[in-house]
Amino acid sequence: MATVPRRIDVYDDVKPPRCTSCGRLIEPHSRAVHFMCPSCGAYEIWRCERCRVQATQYKCPNCGFIGP
Repeated sequence: MATVPRRIDVYDDVKPPRCTSCGRLIEPHSRAVHFMCPSCGAYEIWRCERCRVQATQYKCPNCGFIGP
């Protein structure tokens, strides 16, 4: 029996991502980026436009890697 993929419901609890450096909410259509941690590859790093431009450091909560 094939499984049917679950559709997202309007009432699902969705939390917007936060910038790993400053903690701001990442708004839709903003110029933020996200990528997996370059060291462990297990945590998704989010960076807002301001922190990217200012080269603010971020720290992976999983492995402690610090990046520019």
